[in-house]
Amino acid sequence: MQSAALSSQPADRVSIHERILGDIEGRILSGQWLPGHRIPFEHELSAQYACSRMTVNKALTQLARAGLIGRRRKVGSFVMRPPSRSAVLEIPDIKTEVLASGDAYRFEVLSRRRRLGSQSDSTRLEGAAASPLLHLICRHWAGARPFCLEDRLVSLVATPEAADESFDSVAPGAWLLARAPWTAAEHRIRACAADARQARLLDIAKGTACLAIERRTWRGEVAITYVQLTYPGGAHELVARFSPSQR
Repeated sequence: MQSAALSSQPADRVSIHERILGDIEGRILSGQWLPGHRIPFEHELSAQYACSRMTVNKALTQLARAGLIGRRRKVGSFVMRPPSRSAVLEIPDIKTEVLASGDAYRFEVLSRRRRLGSQSDSTRLEGAAASPLLHLICRHWAGARPFCLEDRLVSLVATPEAADESFDSVAPGAWLLARAPWTAAEHRIRACAADARQARLLDIAKGTACLAIERRTWRGEVAITYVQLTYPGGAHELVARFSPSQR
């Protein structure tokens, strides 16, 4: 499972919020706290770290979003058993995927538009309504064939420097991985049938089965980006290697 917190900063620069994240995450991932273990209550953590319950609540919310803990009203928070889907929560670089297959890689930006987020955007990117966004549509190629379509929203609140980036030489995903470190991510994977526009851009027949991967990333409580990657179903697969969960 992808780490829910960044723990590489020097100790004297780590905030209380990050300390709580790192301590709880470390106990879970090391196996010290097994699935079902009850996390100390908010007031207990608040006393332990000499901080406000709001700080504790934000840390627990982030751990829950990362899938490490589950929260039950009036009962408390508990360590979750990692679901099978967590095995594919890595964020691969599309260029690396294509080159690994032996094909030449290139990408093109089909649309780049700066705009204010609508209410409907908030269902894809938290806090997007009325916030400045960069909306990008890109096509990635593997040799002479389209590899996937990328439909991405980037929060210019979280990454204001993206407003001046042309993305002529580096794809948005790779740029964000290098410039906007994330602490939590969510993947949703589903099958879909190519609509007319997707079929035209992917050079496939309308209605062809496709694989759609939706991804959201956050840094702390701030949403960074939402992206939907659409692949022709017969030309892409997801492979994950993982170990049995501890009991």
